[in-house]
Amino acid sequence: MTHVDLRGFGWRHAGRKAWALRDVDLRIDSGERVLLLGASGAGKSTLLSALAGLLAEDSGEQAGTILVGGEPPQAARAGMLFQDPQTALVMARAGDDVAFGLENLGVPRADIWPRVDAALAEVGFPYDRDRDTNALSGGEQQRLALAGVLALRPGLLLLDEPTANLDPAGADVIRKLLAHLDTTMILVEHRVAEALPLVDRVVVLSPAGVVADGPPEKIFQDHGSALAGQGVWVPGPSPVAARTGGTRGAPLLALRAAAHCYPGSTVPVFSDLDLEIAEGEALAVLGPNGAGKTSLALVLGGLMAPTAGTVAATARLAGADAATPPWKWRARHLAGRIGSVFQNPEHQFVTSRVADEVALGPRRLGLPVPVGLLERLRLAHLAEANPFTLSGGEARRLSVATALAAAPALLVLDEPTFGQDRRTWAELVDLIADLRDDGRGIVLVTHDDALVTAVADRRFRL
Repeated sequence: MTHVDLRGFGWRHAGRKAWALRDVDLRIDSGERVLLLGASGAGKSTLLSALAGLLAEDSGEQAGTILVGGEPPQAARAGMLFQDPQTALVMARAGDDVAFGLENLGVPRADIWPRVDAALAEVGFPYDRDRDTNALSGGEQQRLALAGVLALRPGLLLLDEPTANLDPAGADVIRKLLAHLDTTMILVEHRVAEALPLVDRVVVLSPAGVVADGPPEKIFQDHGSALAGQGVWVPGPSPVAARTGGTRGAPLLALRAAAHCYPGSTVPVFSDLDLEIAEGEALAVLGPNGAGKTSLALVLGGLMAPTAGTVAATARLAGADAATPPWKWRARHLAGRIGSVFQNPEHQFVTSRVADEVALGPRRLGLPVPVGLLERLRLAHLAEANPFTLSGGEARRLSVATALAAAPALLVLDEPTFGQDRRTWAELVDLIADLRDDGRGIVLVTHDDALVTAVADRRFRL
């Protein structure tokens, strides 16, 4: 097990005026288990990356000192699970991916595969070693990435939203596993109530440093109301009242006997599927990891063709292209009719400025750039920033902004509330409800039960 010591630590990303973190003084003793909280953009992921030794000297400016086990982070044995599990997957086969880190550490060959198999079993990975990593759902990738970290047996375990992409059963498996690990652990998690049994200390972070530190009960008793007002997740009821009950309007899009099977596979991710989406309704698409929710979102968004069945848009949505399936529409027509938010927001960014990203769709369609959208999504102060330097929560809100900017009649949102703090989560829920009440069709692919309760008019389970 490993201890952590930061004195006046700060980090400013290259090209940014504001510091992501500043004046962080923090000591974590060996074996401590810490829940790291803070509003979106508070620097939580940056701090974890620093402790993992992943902040290169040429990628920013550092202040103060940071030591892990008495050594610079680059020399320490820390294991990190990223917010986006795809960033950790490097091999084509699942078993090879878990073995990759062990091989780099020089673990004897005879020990590698038993450790790989044990780690895959620990996280409840549902396939064998030969599973193609490109064929995994987001939640399955999350489990595989965690297996790769645990196989290393790190002295410091850094977990950035480890259950965010998991269905409830999968999240429960991971929490039970984490509860029995004998290691120093720093956990970033928005499901605070579920995370509290795993930790013995809470540290609340802001860009200006640590604002609260102590046992969970004392932190929430003494600071709970103030933290909630600042956007920090705290135990308790949902921050918004339910806004369901929209008036369902005319149909926009319909799937009939639809199926999709990826190349090289004989097993469809979904099949014989009938589904209709109409104006003025919010439809929640639910189901376990690997059920095909993201694949369905891509088909509904016109970004992928089904391998069987039909996808038909009404004239209400498609105008003169109503006889043509959405995946055959011209790109600018598709963007003006169906807006998609991908499970991984970075996959849809194509410019080097936040403001340009939001303006791109409207300009291609000859529409005015919407005024106030960045302000409403709390991104105005980042208008000049590179989209790829945003925090996970900020990147998610930007992906929502790009989908809304072209004013499409139908929105397909894959995990739209991922990575949000309490305040931005509530604002996104209100925004989705406003769009629904304004007559848009909304599809929500999500594991966020609170979002479903707050805004979904109808549920569709795969």
